[in-house]
Amino acid sequence: MNVSSFLLAIDSGNTAIKWGLHTGDQWLVRGSALQSERMVLKRAWAVLPAPASVLISNVAGLQAADDLTALLKPWYVQPQWITASASQCGVTSRYAKPEQLGCDRWAALIAAWYRVQRACLVVDVGTAMTVDALSSTGEFLGGIIVPGPDAMKQALTGRAGTLAVSVSGCFQNFPINTENALYSGMIQALSGALERMYHLLSSYSENQTLMEVIMTGGGAALLDQHIHIPHQIVDSLVLEGLAIIAKSGNPGYNKK
Repeated sequence: MNVSSFLLAIDSGNTAIKWGLHTGDQWLVRGSALQSERMVLKRAWAVLPAPASVLISNVAGLQAADDLTALLKPWYVQPQWITASASQCGVTSRYAKPEQLGCDRWAALIAAWYRVQRACLVVDVGTAMTVDALSSTGEFLGGIIVPGPDAMKQALTGRAGTLAVSVSGCFQNFPINTENALYSGMIQALSGALERMYHLLSSYSENQTLMEVIMTGGGAALLDQHIHIPHQIVDSLVLEGLAIIAKSGNPGYNKK
């Protein structure tokens, strides 16, 4: 195994940082840390072999980028930061301004296309839930953004007056207490948005039977049993996309 070929891929999201060391063929090791606990990465990375390259998707702002840059200094490797583009790795974008699409969404779209190469929805259930549509030719048609599970909970418990109770209920079709009503409403809102986008894409697609939903993000498991359409959960879809971009030979890097 050629150690000099190792890639450190980093998905710096709003809540957490996921990372993985890729050999070119497979993940050697993967891990994660909360954005509020970035220094945990220093200990985790100290035992890794030095990567030849570092590729980062960062949607957490400049401070997160500065902290990651500082943590990477011992390796003397200049990190590269991706942005979305009009076309890359078989995916083309209909976004009005392609570069303004979240780089994590772009990496996830590339990973999903690499996996299925047919019409699909790419769903990331994190701080926000994004639902992005890919056509059967690899065209990103567009997508929606709605508050994710935690954001919905905070909005409800923080501003609901007499409803300001802990959202620790369980799902019921017809909830009979406030906790279950809040929790079930969150599930219905998220799964409803997802399934509506699925039906919209179905009406657009020629072969509806081959359509699939690829879900990722910390909240994906919450929706798993409530989604009644073909779907799979991929834990590190953005990292997969970064590895594909790095391997493509035309990564379209930009500096922070």
